[in-house]
Amino acid sequence: MYANPSLVLHSDDIAPGQFNWKSPSNLAIIKYWGKHGVQLPQNPSISLTLENAFTQTILAYKPKESKEEGISLEFSFHGEPNEAFKQKIVTYLESLLPILPFLNQLDLTIQSGNSFPHSSGIASSASSMSALALCLCSLEDELFKSLQEDTEFDQKASYLARLGSGSACRSIYSKMALWGETEQAGGSSNLYAIPQEENIHEVFHNFHDDILIVSQAEKSVSSRAGHALMENNSYAAPRYQQANDRLQQLMVALKEGDVNTFGQIAEDEALTLHALMMTSQPSYLLLQPNTLQMINKLRTYRQDTGNPIFFSLDAGPNLHVLYPESVIHEVRPFIEGELVPLCEEGLWISDWVGEGPEQL
Repeated sequence: MYANPSLVLHSDDIAPGQFNWKSPSNLAIIKYWGKHGVQLPQNPSISLTLENAFTQTILAYKPKESKEEGISLEFSFHGEPNEAFKQKIVTYLESLLPILPFLNQLDLTIQSGNSFPHSSGIASSASSMSALALCLCSLEDELFKSLQEDTEFDQKASYLARLGSGSACRSIYSKMALWGETEQAGGSSNLYAIPQEENIHEVFHNFHDDILIVSQAEKSVSSRAGHALMENNSYAAPRYQQANDRLQQLMVALKEGDVNTFGQIAEDEALTLHALMMTSQPSYLLLQPNTLQMINKLRTYRQDTGNPIFFSLDAGPNLHVLYPESVIHEVRPFIEGELVPLCEEGLWISDWVGEGPEQL
């Protein structure tokens, strides 16, 4: 779609520079689990854009000193070299050369860091790859003045982010974003996400998502491997139909401000995601005892009080606790008193629906 052999530098008289983007993680309410082709989803997904769970990435560039072909990259994560991450980024940048051929002409330095534990099931790939994609689009626009319109910039950033991590394409937009072709949303695409802020009730504009860290450890099965296991999962086809049906229900609830329907779908989707892991071949389990204990406590509290507090899960053991701003003073004492003690070292992140990426 964006292949462009004309995006090459015709002079090495390029002033060094850098770009600094902070991009958030996101929490899918309708889950994307299973893909085909080049990072294309088997079903549409829709997510909350978070505020406090983010990656900050600095991309510095200068004319390439050597004449060697290929990507020239220095990479650090939280100030330390990380060879495994570097190789993933090099492979990603190499895959973008048909789209951004000028990357072959520059020496690049990337510094990155998260506000939360990476690879633990809080969608660190979404925040990190979206931050990098935004830096790359800023770099292209600086060199070629080719992405002057905000909508064009965001769409290309979402497209590039998707090629690094499918869910990353949704982190480009504030409040909520939808990714995947569906009759429920005009302009939807498998190639990039589209914003949904204008299509949701104001109650969801500042919805809370407290992330309770059951484990900071890197998860035993990566999301990439989990997606691949869906190819032979006997429940895959009905799952994709289920996701489409639930999306239709959710879009109505989001527009009407129906918090209870939203919460029920969020919980059902979270448990479906982990059921798919448990029915993969080979099967695997990312939930931990404290995850289940938190869920049981939350459901009991909701039944006893009637307060609209719900949970979701990403591809890991850490629990996302969802509730509207209007009940924060009622539910926070419960969260801090009953759930936080079940967190690893009492670690949790007070988060909420946010305004999307920010250039620093």
